[in-house]
Amino acid sequence: MPSSLLAVLTASLLPQAAASAFLSGANSRFFMPQTNSGGIRSSWLQRTEARGQVLSRRGEVGGSTTITATSLQPRLNHRGSLVSTILTGKSEAVAMGNTAGGGVEDTSTGKGFFRSVYKFTRPHTIRGTILASFAGVSRVLLESPEALNLQLIPRASLGLLTLLLGNVYIVGINQIFDEKIDKINKPFLPIAAGELSKKLAWILVLGSAIAGLVLCKLHFGPLIFALYSLGLGIGTVYSIPPFYLKQNPVAAGAIIATVRGFLLNFGVYYAAREALSLGFQWSPAVSFVARFMTVFALVIAVTKDLPDIKGDKEYGVKTFATRLGAAKVAALACILLGLNYVHAIGTALILPEGSFRKEIMIGGHAILAAMLFRNYKLLDPESQLSIKQFYARIWNLFYLEYALYPLI
Repeated sequence: MPSSLLAVLTASLLPQAAASAFLSGANSRFFMPQTNSGGIRSSWLQRTEARGQVLSRRGEVGGSTTITATSLQPRLNHRGSLVSTILTGKSEAVAMGNTAGGGVEDTSTGKGFFRSVYKFTRPHTIRGTILASFAGVSRVLLESPEALNLQLIPRASLGLLTLLLGNVYIVGINQIFDEKIDKINKPFLPIAAGELSKKLAWILVLGSAIAGLVLCKLHFGPLIFALYSLGLGIGTVYSIPPFYLKQNPVAAGAIIATVRGFLLNFGVYYAAREALSLGFQWSPAVSFVARFMTVFALVIAVTKDLPDIKGDKEYGVKTFATRLGAAKVAALACILLGLNYVHAIGTALILPEGSFRKEIMIGGHAILAAMLFRNYKLLDPESQLSIKQFYARIWNLFYLEYALYPLI
């Protein structure tokens, strides 16, 4: 597959993520007119309250916050400005497109069977898997352009399909066993919303697992099949009783970091080189991305629980978010990811000349680190919509890292 084609295909996946990252703070602050007249101020608050109530009715049922004059008043600072969450109804809708709840997922319901199946696949995770695949293959082709063979495109497509089937199995089985909790935390998911029966969900989940294993066995070597099977097994014990390892925050973090960090990136790179009849070799870039994305996946594992504190507490699911609170977990996650960016810049500076394109490696990660800092500054840990937006921007940074990976 020509690298130019890969670039186009990869770029086609980025507009939503890039737009979210760019627009997530757009129109998020405005200033209340300065006046000593209580009448004008009161009138302004009444208009804002009415506007907020209308906007909240457009959001997810049970997930949006009704904006009232009382709730707005404490947010006014000495300059009369209003923090970004006052206009969450409008700014979230602009930033997240169709994700009415202001987060990383589409929270709309009742839009038909195929839309429900689409939501069942958890599209934000699908995007991450697709980007990881294209980035890994692009990396191999950039390292060994002479090995390019267009006849391998069908096999590459089967490899991507195999990964996506595994992805659907892991996120699907989690929804089946989390139905009660999801009715509180994620009432828009198709099983929790009653849009998809458990019987049909089981058919989709088991069908995806069986098809994925068959494709992997038929078209790839024993190591890739073993890694794929390991990924499905880990995803299973994460979600089902009596294991239900998602209840243990350390085990849950380790599982997500292993599957989405190491196994995915190593597996794609190894499979691509195997398909091109190239022997496996560690390169500085591949070694780096395996480390970097493992840590990043750990950050996602921790922050994914931030919007779910209410339901997790009610059902006794112990997470770092329920134990420490949203503010502390978000701060710790940003520190960890920030150190990961420092590690990326330091790696480029320390390794010998020619290991990386230093200007891209250093400059790109410096920009992403600045975006992370901005994301943290925009967070209001008391606002559910702000927490969802914070988590969505973490995923945007995850996507952008894969866009950077082939270029470093």
